Amino acid sequence: MAFTRKILAFASIALSCSLSASRVLGQELDAEQTAAELMQPAEQAIEKGLAFLALRQRDDGSFASSNMGGNPAVVALGGMAMLSSGSSPGRGPFGDQLNRSIDYLVANTQANGFISPANGATHGPMYGHGFATLFLAEVYGMTDRDDLRDALARAVGVIVKSQNSEGGWRYQPQPLDADLSVTICQIMALRAARNAGIEVPNETVDACIAYVRKCQNPDGGFSYMLNQRSSMFPRSAAGVVALYSAGIYKGREIDRGLAYLARFEPRPGQLSNQSHYYYGQYYGVQAMWHAGGDRWQTWYRGIRDSLITTQGAGGAWADGVAPEYATAMACIILQIPNNALPIFQR
Repeated sequence: MAFTRKILAFASIALSCSLSASRVLGQELDAEQTAAELMQPAEQAIEKGLAFLALRQRDDGSFASSNMGGNPAVVALGGMAMLSSGSSPGRGPFGDQLNRSIDYLVANTQANGFISPANGATHGPMYGHGFATLFLAEVYGMTDRDDLRDALARAVGVIVKSQNSEGGWRYQPQPLDADLSVTICQIMALRAARNAGIEVPNETVDACIAYVRKCQNPDGGFSYMLNQRSSMFPRSAAGVVALYSAGIYKGREIDRGLAYLARFEPRPGQLSNQSHYYYGQYYGVQAMWHAGGDRWQTWYRGIRDSLITTQGAGGAWADGVAPEYATAMACIILQIPNNALPIFQR
């Protein structure tokens, strides 16, 4: 736990210096609590969750879940949870586990760039591909592996080629229909890849953002598809994050989106039965992290306390997808104040 405390202290100092120097998003330093202060109540939960993930990882990098352990999204999210703690490939308490995650995803990148292992059970393979591409982009630059850039570049190529005429993506790597949920996953992967120095066409990004904007409803929430206009919290949280990721930090779209999300402010026990709970909170906490100020601090404290009270004795969180999935998502959410991953940084 001493290592974790050092990481938190370092992250807190770095965050404070960054805010003081540049007033990121125009916010004053006294509007933010330090990372260490916010995360201190969750330290034990984070430690237990990461230990659970490390214990459940197989030698090949997949996880021991009966049906979803080989899913690229689960492997990638588990890796991102470990990265969020301050470890990097080959370094830190989870350095070996991160190397295994990279090994698994690179080994299961097909010749055309599609990341889809034979044993990776999934509802929609483009979800797995998107999260896997995001993870590989985050670790790119942390390791000198020659095969990583090739796999990442080919994976990005799959995303670019499978964008449909509306500007979005769907379950399969084909430019047919589109839905907001899969689309958000791809644009986050593309943003991370571009940040890592991988070429991403401007027209791909522009078309995607236009699609996301079209999905926003008058109530500030977001629809699942252009012909299905009802709003729901999980995809609406993802929609707001997509706007932030596109560099849209202010304006009516953001204001309406944040106002809609405020209806679902997490409190212990209130949202645990909501559909796609961890997915929604994964994006919800990112949206509020970008919003900053009181919105951020209130939201984080709420989801932090909720997750602490729902963690199992063995360190895992429960979910219908897989315990490794829920645990990875929970650990990422709790560690957002670390500001450790480029994709989450303001």
